[in-house]
Amino acid sequence: MIDKHLMKLRARDDISAEEEQALYDALGEVLHYPADHTFITAGKELDRSTLLLEGILCRYKDLSDGERQITELHVAGDFADLHSFTLKHLDHNVMTLTPAKIVQVPHERLKRITEQHPHLARVLWFSTNLDAAIHREWEVSLGRRSALQRAAHLFCELQVRLGIVGLATEHEFALPLTQVDLAECLGLTSVHVNRVLKELRERKLVEFRSSRVAIADLAGLRRVAEFDPAFLYLDKRAR
Repeated sequence: MIDKHLMKLRARDDISAEEEQALYDALGEVLHYPADHTFITAGKELDRSTLLLEGILCRYKDLSDGERQITELHVAGDFADLHSFTLKHLDHNVMTLTPAKIVQVPHERLKRITEQHPHLARVLWFSTNLDAAIHREWEVSLGRRSALQRAAHLFCELQVRLGIVGLATEHEFALPLTQVDLAECLGLTSVHVNRVLKELRERKLVEFRSSRVAIADLAGLRRVAEFDPAFLYLDKRAR
């Protein structure tokens, strides 16, 4: 059930059979949510974390005028709110962008992992550090990259992250998001996103259509984005 999570962890470090069993033992209730469903709200007291099994989730904040900023996307294999284990509540919301299957992991069981499996605890800590690195890269996009670079960088990031869990190749991956969703990720209007997608298509780099990203020139897309995957910490080493 958590094969994609294990793929993500094992891309960065070795996970023993005992540690794998500890993860399975920590799993709680499996839930299915429809698209566009906010299931964690800012300030709500939390006693469990969410591991995404299928679909796409996002973290977001709303402004008083109704504008929304998505601050990170989560793909299958990601803990969406592992940091709630220590924070106990979040300063942002978590919602589904597509139909999603999740499994809850009670914090008491995470505490047991930290006490009985210190290496696994460090690997999970690494996951929260990785989320922070992704947040920093998104901040650079919102603050300094052009609209074209923002979109190109997001596609490059997702190609790598989805590839790690077997959901992307160098040429394509599914991305069942709307242009409004992309606009809220990129800090642009949906009209501007439409123009950016058209330019990427005309440059024969990538095409986003029918919920799929078709990559015609990955090297060229990375050049436009000035994409350096170092922030995804892809090296496998002892943590």
